[in-house]
Amino acid sequence: MPPLKIAPSILASDFSRLGEEVRAVIDAGADWIHIDVMDGHFTPNITIGPAVVASLRQHSTVPLDVHLMISDPDRYIRDFADAGADIITFHVEAAKHPHRTLTMIKELGCQAGIVLNPGTSHDEIEFLADYVDLVLLMTVNPGFGGQKFIPEMLRKIQYVRAMLGERDLEVDGGIDAETAAQVIQAGANVLVAGSYIYRSRSYLAAIESLRANE
Repeated sequence: MPPLKIAPSILASDFSRLGEEVRAVIDAGADWIHIDVMDGHFTPNITIGPAVVASLRQHSTVPLDVHLMISDPDRYIRDFADAGADIITFHVEAAKHPHRTLTMIKELGCQAGIVLNPGTSHDEIEFLADYVDLVLLMTVNPGFGGQKFIPEMLRKIQYVRAMLGERDLEVDGGIDAETAAQVIQAGANVLVAGSYIYRSRSYLAAIESLRANE
């Protein structure tokens, strides 16, 4: 399995000082910065766009992991790539032609990944798995932070790990020290954690508690 990576989600950070919040978790040991982009259509929430990603690029010395929770992702991929995204993931449920979308992301120089919602079978990516750099599995329903981990997703993690071999398998939703151990054992190696890190008194202690499960 590839090395463990911790990707704090800025969705749970203090939006009034995003640059400082990004630098703080990097200093605490973050491997990636996870950026949840929501449009109010695919998800019931609205978050940020390419301009904010471009601003955060100046504050980050680690990869920006941009998670597009949006309808018609093809329309905006170039904007996020130009803004400085290193990794772009999109939901298979939102893409009309996901193979084309993966190709577009790679041609723009970014790593490309597909996201699956909790209710979406891993079978949906059977014929796409050879084309992805990573897969992101939602372990909560998309739209809001602070939700409870869905334990049935552990079996899906095992299935997708078998598809991916040594490529990155990312999980997002309800990740804390307890669930981190479970998802790592099932085969995940990239842990997105928002509330658990940003609502902790010590970002360093929170990240180290996740990494201790490696």
